Amino acid sequence: MSSNMPPQSNRDRISAGKDKLSSDFKSVVSDGEQLLGEAAAQGSDNVTAISAKVAERLASAERFVVEKSKATAQATDVYVRENPWRSLFIASGISFVVGLIVTRAMTPSRT
Repeated sequence: MSSNMPPQSNRDRISAGKDKLSSDFKSVVSDGEQLLGEAAAQGSDNVTAISAKVAERLASAERFVVEKSKATAQATDVYVRENPWRSLFIASGISFVVGLIVTRAMTPSRT
């Protein structure tokens, strides 16, 4: 049973990372919309300052996404190493479904 605990904690970490990434992305988009609204309200005098703020926020978001992507990749690597057969079966199942969908999409209909 203890061998099942690490995958669950990896899933929890991945899920928490996805949730945090999603909320941070929404925050960046909201901030960008707010800054664009301020730019429109203040005119062209402050556009340079506001565009610098937007660039700074986007750079920060990019760093965050890269960090979270690396953490997710590491968690996935740990999971695959701890559960090689399960990972193999999951990958095989996904490949089968994708192959089935592609085959049906490529086959002309006979109606």
